[in-house]
Amino acid sequence: MDPEIIGIDHIYIAVSNLKISEAFYDKVMSTLGFKKNQFLNDGDPHIQYYNRHFGFVLRPSHDRSTPHNPMSPGLHHFCFRVESVADLETIAVRFVALGIDCSAAELFPEYAPDYHAIFFSDPDGIRLEITNYREERRKRFAEWETP
Repeated sequence: MDPEIIGIDHIYIAVSNLKISEAFYDKVMSTLGFKKNQFLNDGDPHIQYYNRHFGFVLRPSHDRSTPHNPMSPGLHHFCFRVESVADLETIAVRFVALGIDCSAAELFPEYAPDYHAIFFSDPDGIRLEITNYREERRKRFAEWETP
């Protein structure tokens, strides 16, 4: 049997202002059930948000001259997944109450018949999305070993 990647362990994003990004992500990640810690790496402060599945780490950018552009090489957007559409709706309401500008939970049938999502951006313009666990993804997971 070949080795299989079983998940994403961690994601690092470089931010132009660690304090501003930390304040934003404190709201977002606590709403999503992540815990938080801080550490130094190569002398730079890092802020890690983590759950049982992976870590999402903020690190200070060493080049603040070029703002994030999702259409340039690099990260276009990052998408989290929740169990249900009801979870999306709950998160959207909580984000708005926290002053986070995000879209309402909406169906996007052009992506998949049951694709619901919310969209928002961090202080550096990194596009973030949360989607529901769609039937196609569930089926792929359940039937992976089926020829």
